[in-house]
Amino acid sequence: MLQIDPLKKPPNAELDLTGSKSITNRALMVAALAEGRSTLTRSLLAEDTLAMISCLKAFGIDIKHDHSTASLTINGSGGEINTPKEELWVRQSGTTARFILPLSALAKAPIQVDGDNQIRSRPQNDLLLALNELGVEITHHGQIGHLPLTVDGSNLNVKNISVSGETSSQYLSALLLIGPCLSQVITLTLDGNAVSTPYIQMTIEIMKAFGAQVDCSKPNSYTVHPTGYVGREYEIETDASTASYFFAAAAASKGRVVVNGIGANSIQGDLEFVNILQQMGAQTLIGPNSVEVFGPTRLDGIDVSMKNLSDTAPTLASIAPFASSPVRVTGIGFIQHKESDRVHAVVTELQKLGIDAKVEDDGFIIKPGLPTGNIIHSYDDHRIAMAFTVLGLLSEGVAIDEPNCVAKTCPEFFDYVDTLRLEGDEELNVLAIDGPAGSGKSSLAKLLAEKLRLEYLDTGAMYRSVAAEALSANLNPKDLLSVAEIAEKTVISFEGQQVFVNGNNLTEIIRSAEVNAVVSHVAANPGVRAILRRSQRSWARQRGGGVLEGRDIGSVVFPRAKLKVYVTATPEERARRRSLESGRSVEEILSEIQGRDEIDSSRADSPLAISSNAIIVDTTDKSLDEVAEEVLRSFHD
Repeated sequence: MLQIDPLKKPPNAELDLTGSKSITNRALMVAALAEGRSTLTRSLLAEDTLAMISCLKAFGIDIKHDHSTASLTINGSGGEINTPKEELWVRQSGTTARFILPLSALAKAPIQVDGDNQIRSRPQNDLLLALNELGVEITHHGQIGHLPLTVDGSNLNVKNISVSGETSSQYLSALLLIGPCLSQVITLTLDGNAVSTPYIQMTIEIMKAFGAQVDCSKPNSYTVHPTGYVGREYEIETDASTASYFFAAAAASKGRVVVNGIGANSIQGDLEFVNILQQMGAQTLIGPNSVEVFGPTRLDGIDVSMKNLSDTAPTLASIAPFASSPVRVTGIGFIQHKESDRVHAVVTELQKLGIDAKVEDDGFIIKPGLPTGNIIHSYDDHRIAMAFTVLGLLSEGVAIDEPNCVAKTCPEFFDYVDTLRLEGDEELNVLAIDGPAGSGKSSLAKLLAEKLRLEYLDTGAMYRSVAAEALSANLNPKDLLSVAEIAEKTVISFEGQQVFVNGNNLTEIIRSAEVNAVVSHVAANPGVRAILRRSQRSWARQRGGGVLEGRDIGSVVFPRAKLKVYVTATPEERARRRSLESGRSVEEILSEIQGRDEIDSSRADSPLAISSNAIIVDTTDKSLDEVAEEVLRSFHD
């Protein structure tokens, strides 16, 4: 569970968010089918795109990721698809499931496709019917129209067909994407009252960028020529759906938010959300490569169809209680079959907060009101968790259960949220103490907390606590996902010098040699760091400040701390101090310290570094009292 700390003041933030999930997955599939090499810059790495990458690799596609540039390099197959050696696992990714099914048909051999329980519950009927028309044999291994199933394209027969778009535009997109690799021209006709049609245009734009020829001259008719694809470098836009949460927060809080990497020429239909905010009174500025939203003095209610941007409907719901009149959303009945029943989920959770919200035939209506505090059930749905986080920024007492579900499309979401709070953090009485192991951070922090009459937080003990729990569960400390899951479930509290973990006193255990041996690996885990950073920020904000000691406190956790101190000492002196504490040899501890320094300095997430504006204090030849007096002078100045 994550308690959402409300904004102290309206945000004034500029954000560089992650790349679009929808664009990344489409570009991945096109690049996999292309002739030659493709590079996708600013690509998104999240659960949904990792699912796509995993499946494409199972087809024999060579994909490499460059962390330093957030780029993916794909050596395309030229339209030739190998048969995977085992079943394809799509995790919880609806996009991956729908795109992979037609791709599997190109292999012209039986391929089994399955995924997590959540994706098993989502219907694929309309896409399967279309594949049947093309001669693809579908074998169901569970509920008809649902995963798991086997796709056999041995008798694939290219012909013109109709595809329903009433529940999802992804069915048509999935078939369009394989069109250039078929043996002849195919015309696909969109049938019924289609939803989310901007995503179809997005698909076509990406296909054309890689050399495909698609004729859209007739309404709801798409003719794809067998041209194949050509590899290229392609830049991924910022995710418009993710940006919507930050635009909404600005609009409802009378703040300002700028999001870079998306603009007037965007191929994402969800950018239309900005125009909805404008209709509600917000000021907006859409430039070539950025979008800016200013919150109005009064947020007006609205009656709007969101048929073509349904992913942002929960976002609008999160700020609806703060409007001056009711907000009615229509055209979204089909989102009852997303990761959750989003219509009922939104209404149910708003009602828990005391808001008058009702389900209507094709959407919901929400009346103005003052939300009360409560725990929001996320339904393991990233859109619900993200939307109600926005509401928590605007109202006291909101907490999100299972917040890590945001990793489906934006693992860094809560770090971005914290960026909105930076405007208020300079008002906190925070003394941030950073530095390498054995430099004297803990002793200094405790003394300063006592002298300043502030509470003290040992953040290093928090990482040690997670490490101890991981060891207790017999986990490999290098298993990033499993250890992060442990961190999410770990409740850490302090009583004086005692550390309690899930109600158990682990004060001695977290300082053991076993924990010492693995804590650096746990502390380098990006998921663990993100979870504990949220806890550390919440702790200080609830108290109006405090003395926080540990790695990256001044550089990452509280970059606007009242005073940032970087405490250091020679490795030999640090080893000598640890030896006096533990009774172990200086030589043994020195080797450990040098190894930990190397890990901490080279990790990808928040490496050990001296933060800007920090005072540097070398404690090698100074007493604790001398160091404390030096820091206190700077703090009071």
